[in-house]
Amino acid sequence: MKNSTAIMLLFLANTISGIAQGISMISIPWYFSQQEDMTRFGMVYALATLVALFWVPFSGMLVDKYNRKHIFLAITSVCGALVLGIAVWGQLQDILPWWAVAAVFMITFFNYNIHYPNLYAFAQEITEPSQYGRITSILEIIGQMTSVLAGAGAAMLLEGTQSGSINLFGAEVNVAFQLEPWLIQDVFLLDGITYVFAFLIISLIRYSPISERVPESGSVWKRLQTGWNWLTDHRHIFLFGLFSYVLFATILIEGFYLGANYVQLFLEGGAGVYAASEMYFALGSLLAGISIRKVFAQIGSPRSILILTALSAILYVGLTFYKSIPLFYVSLFLIGLSNAGTRIQRVTYLFKLIPNQVYGRASGIFFLFNALLRILMVGIFALPLFQQGDTIQYTFGIMAILLIFACVGLVYILPKVPRH
Repeated sequence: MKNSTAIMLLFLANTISGIAQGISMISIPWYFSQQEDMTRFGMVYALATLVALFWVPFSGMLVDKYNRKHIFLAITSVCGALVLGIAVWGQLQDILPWWAVAAVFMITFFNYNIHYPNLYAFAQEITEPSQYGRITSILEIIGQMTSVLAGAGAAMLLEGTQSGSINLFGAEVNVAFQLEPWLIQDVFLLDGITYVFAFLIISLIRYSPISERVPESGSVWKRLQTGWNWLTDHRHIFLFGLFSYVLFATILIEGFYLGANYVQLFLEGGAGVYAASEMYFALGSLLAGISIRKVFAQIGSPRSILILTALSAILYVGLTFYKSIPLFYVSLFLIGLSNAGTRIQRVTYLFKLIPNQVYGRASGIFFLFNALLRILMVGIFALPLFQQGDTIQYTFGIMAILLIFACVGLVYILPKVPRH
């Protein structure tokens, strides 16, 4: 494979920073849940998503215009400096106010919104088309391995090991060391340091582009319109992208907003249960990365996405009506498998259909729709009606209904898009 060293360094940098970012993004919702302040966190999440409506299309334009390695260096240095600054301030003050915790969430959230489009576009740019499926699977495997490690790290750091054990995959595992629970600023300090290592690794990347990009002139608005015009000229691909992203929207809501409150209010579990659920989700995603292309090789990407979206809808219904921590673990495992399987199939499929020249802008438009859907869901789920132990589970029922609509849309569009 060409550019194999560059790809390995890209994966390594993504892994190192991803573990600490994952711990932070698990810790932040749990912090607000423990403060009984999820309504405020819902407002923070809604605000971040609202700003993303403008940031994501612009970031897609940046991904298509500028050197993608340089983009990684820029966002790593800026986000790393901000997170480190907040962490050090928290260490000096021995406490962080809620708005500083929310600031780290928003910094990481905005980083995600350019990091992942840039990661996939960069991977597409330096990879031969025959290797697209392999690369997207490896990206998923590595990403979910970091999530498993992040979940284990969060379980250990949030609860400590004072009882002589940690919660791994829902089981108490004895350890031979004592660790006090970390404060949120300690978690952020670890996160900030990993940005430095990621920056150093990315700076070592050397590559030769496989997909050549043609420089584009004109205003920012004109370049954004190029991506929109390509999608509207290929309307069925556009609709396929919209319907296939609905599952991803619900996953983000569960992971960043609903999960912590669902565990605490409905399941009446602790931080260990919440972190263990994230590990099960990541484990399912890891299995998808290893096997999903082989399992669905004969039926094609669009149909496999329909099947996995329908499976997730069924699982959400189960989480709505059954109060069970083991069921929660099993469901998160299968939802993780469905989400990662859908992402692998979708990204590989869109790699083949969308030119690299406009890929960043096209994915930015899909993410824009995703953000609008999440704003709608957060607006509903932040209502006091859904902030109680006997009603919060119905949020999963609402997400199941959304997935059913997505399945109907996919059934409609399947005969009109390429099968491969």
